[in-house]
Amino acid sequence: MDPALWQLWWIWAAASLVLAMLEMVVPGFIFIGFACGAALVALLVLLPVDPGLTALLAIFAGLSLLAWIVLRRLFRKKDDQTRVIHEDINK
Repeated sequence: MDPALWQLWWIWAAASLVLAMLEMVVPGFIFIGFACGAALVALLVLLPVDPGLTALLAIFAGLSLLAWIVLRRLFRKKDDQTRVIHEDINK
């Protein structure tokens, strides 16, 4: 019996490469977290565990978000000039 397509590690690895290439083409910092998440899921699929499709998609979403947050913190500008307002201007 052939495994389903989402259980093959190389599908997730190919998706990771496509998302990484898309990150280079599209301006911004959007797809790199998804690429890291897909790469980590590819490694997870190599393990002898058999999570279902729903679990894999939830793991992919969580790892993508975590990777995006970590990479965002690592590669942000040190002199970030984000303005934080602590008091309401309507008072």
